[in-house]
Amino acid sequence: MLSRTADHLFWMNRYTERAENTARLLDVNYQTSLLPQSEAVALSGWQGLLSISELKFSYQEKHGEINAKKVMDFMVKDESNPSSILSCLTAARENARAVRGALTTEVWETLNQTWLEVKRKVKVGEYEEDPAQFFDWVKFRSHLSRGVTVGTMLMDEALYFMRLGTFLERADNTARLVDVKFHAVESDFYGTANLKKDQEYDFYHWSAILRSVSGFEVYRKVYRDVIKPERVAELLILRPDMPRSLHASLNEVVGNLKMVANDQSTETQRRAGKLRAELEYGRIDEILATGLHAYLTQFLDRVNDLGAHISRDFLIPTPV
Repeated sequence: MLSRTADHLFWMNRYTERAENTARLLDVNYQTSLLPQSEAVALSGWQGLLSISELKFSYQEKHGEINAKKVMDFMVKDESNPSSILSCLTAARENARAVRGALTTEVWETLNQTWLEVKRKVKVGEYEEDPAQFFDWVKFRSHLSRGVTVGTMLMDEALYFMRLGTFLERADNTARLVDVKFHAVESDFYGTANLKKDQEYDFYHWSAILRSVSGFEVYRKVYRDVIKPERVAELLILRPDMPRSLHASLNEVVGNLKMVANDQSTETQRRAGKLRAELEYGRIDEILATGLHAYLTQFLDRVNDLGAHISRDFLIPTPV
């Protein structure tokens, strides 16, 4: 396969997944902002979202003061923000258009229809009327895109590069999503009296993050217990049977890398395998003891490094 084609397929799915995960990040913040809390706590949530998305500087440069409405607009419909939902779905559609011949009609029509519909929704203000419903729609369209891809595409290199993009992006975004919620409370973890908070208040916050990754029912099935922060972290980081966990995402990255391996990708496969092995044999108590924020920050650095190696090995045209 031409590296140019692989690049478009890889980024087409990364952008689709990024749109979904941006919707998930916004959804968890929006849902928790509806809970009784001080203005300072609510504001810190939106600041954290921008910080972990590495968009705080670009947001403040354009909008200055941070408030919920402006942050949501910036992350949903601001075309100057390359990570906004509208920008991501536009980029996904443009990458699909560039390799239209490598896609089935169903995949192309799904992506094109999503782009047309999101433009309409933003134009008529549907997202402002009911943000939660809009975020659910974005997630549904991403689910539909993945289902149509798996259900209609030939199982060849095109599909493997698409799935490689999906799960590398998912690993990155799940780490960011967990960090958004846990960074603010990490200092309150084990060994402090602050863990004895209002249990009802805590329940709604932890259930919100679980629902944002479609993990609330999964948590109940796996743990059959009250929601505890350390178990939420374990579910989203180490459980290989949780579809959006870091471990499950790296399993897919390693598997799809193996399917497209070439003579120069040995080091990339080694790095991916090493990161997957650390998740496979990791323990949540050890991660929490060393600091969850530090762990996730290092994980994000390694995922970004892995992406750079994938780009070098497969997606950049080799000089003749």
